[in-house]
Amino acid sequence: MCASEQSPIPILYEDNHLLGIVKPVNVLSQEDASGDPDLLTLLKQDLKERYQKPGNVYLGLVHRLDRPVGGAMIFAKTSKAASRLSEAVRSRSFSKTYLAVVHGSPAASAGRLEDTLLKDERTNTVRVVPKGTPGGKHAILDYRVLGQLTNGLSLIQVELLTGRSHQIRVQLSHLGCPLYGDQKYGAKLNKPGQQLALWSAYVGFPHPITKEPVALVSIPPDEFPWNHWPRSRYDQAGRSF
Repeated sequence: MCASEQSPIPILYEDNHLLGIVKPVNVLSQEDASGDPDLLTLLKQDLKERYQKPGNVYLGLVHRLDRPVGGAMIFAKTSKAASRLSEAVRSRSFSKTYLAVVHGSPAASAGRLEDTLLKDERTNTVRVVPKGTPGGKHAILDYRVLGQLTNGLSLIQVELLTGRSHQIRVQLSHLGCPLYGDQKYGAKLNKPGQQLALWSAYVGFPHPITKEPVALVSIPPDEFPWNHWPRSRYDQAGRSF
């Protein structure tokens, strides 16, 4: 299922209906007002060149990753696949698991966080608000601590059960464990220029046409702060997805 090595973006899975890739950090998922290069446009151009397609290339954005987040991401190559994957997201048969490096560690080594989140569109920030707040959205995630260091950093595995804007960053910060490098929700503990330590490690769903299970797995790069832990720790986490 792996495609040509000529693609500039690492490909995890590809067939006539789907394209699964490793999103580079600090690249937009789709075009915005900044005019900066975005993944959707880059992939369309790559498909056009690799397959020598005339005219416009269809590629459907099924889910998004924040600009500083890297890792596994799936796109639909047909409108039928896009529609069915969107339905899988709505019905929660679309699984997303992340790895994060945080400051501190939760009191419990594993648990579920449920909060109401409210987004301020003007500032593009999200905060936890009381249940019943107008405009607030229910947010749920499960977490598991995979490792702790004496320098106060912890490695956490997060399974998203809802897909709210900045959800992982906001809920873990509200718990008292902001992500390493997060300037929006952990500015007191992070320094400008640090890379946000959040990685899309697993995306799983039924194939929109064959219904067979599809699993995309991507481990973080071997660089700071991820390299505080041995690669075997990430391989072990990957086998648990």
